[in-house]
Amino acid sequence: MNYRQLGKTGLRVSELSFGSWVTFHNQAGVDSAVEMMTAAYEHGVNFFDNAEVYAGGKSESVMGEALKKLGWRRSSYLVSTKIYWGLHDNVNEKNTLNRKRLIEGINGSLERLQMDYVDLLYCHRPDATTPIEETVWAMHNIIEWGKALYWGTSEWSAAEIIEAIQIAERHHLHKPVVEQPQYNLFERARLEGDYVRFYQEYGYGTTTWSPLASGLLSGKYNKGIPEGTRGALKGYEWLKNTLTNEAKLAKVSALEPIAKELEATMSQLALAWCLKNPFVSTVITGASRVEQVHENMKAGEIAQKITPEIMNQIDVIFGVKKKDEDDD
Repeated sequence: MNYRQLGKTGLRVSELSFGSWVTFHNQAGVDSAVEMMTAAYEHGVNFFDNAEVYAGGKSESVMGEALKKLGWRRSSYLVSTKIYWGLHDNVNEKNTLNRKRLIEGINGSLERLQMDYVDLLYCHRPDATTPIEETVWAMHNIIEWGKALYWGTSEWSAAEIIEAIQIAERHHLHKPVVEQPQYNLFERARLEGDYVRFYQEYGYGTTTWSPLASGLLSGKYNKGIPEGTRGALKGYEWLKNTLTNEAKLAKVSALEPIAKELEATMSQLALAWCLKNPFVSTVITGASRVEQVHENMKAGEIAQKITPEIMNQIDVIFGVKKKDEDDD
């Protein structure tokens, strides 16, 4: 396993990490979580991602129970969680980053995770109704209290992140250090566009999510939606249009010869492609079975085999033009 610096912090994260979205509680109980987390940890994974909203808080509970059973030395791994959506349909309890929500949110997450602190705490989405200064102060206080060690953002715009950094610098507060954006072959415009100059100037880290585009890039949806997959889960019907999109499926099929050339699975190729971006600190992987964990962890080896020529072939399949081509 290779380890990368998390932006300009002193924290080093495994280039492949493990997340609980969708799977924990919905597809995996505590015993399965223990098995998959053990496999990831033994492959060198040191970062485990969660969020209060996943499975309505139950994902955090499953991970907390799993970590309790595993009994790993706390300093040997990193855990993150995210706050914004809330668990209750009530004013000040959902869709906000006000001080009350953030402090109550971290307290609830720590209780479910059975931890004294998380290593990374994210603002899960931007909040147009709360002044960013209020959010920055609350996150600073949470870090000062030792309930989180670093904080970051998820799916914020570059302008919003820069404003938060500048507020923190002006008041000598703990500033955000990491963004958690979606990044895969179908969703690359923001990380490869608006964020580039921003990452270069501010040294922001990234923990990217959905590298397989909810499983689409694994190739398992090329002939429909199999039973037991994410696309067949109750509550995830919104994924159906994406997973059956003929144009997208055609692009996935066009990747198969490249995966075969690299002696890789489709999933390994998609993960390895994400790792080729130098602004990616870690790629958050997911799995519902331990076999998938072992498969995913080989992506680092595949990334070393991907040449600039292969990257260009992939760009052609996905209709991505280079800047010099755009200028012609």
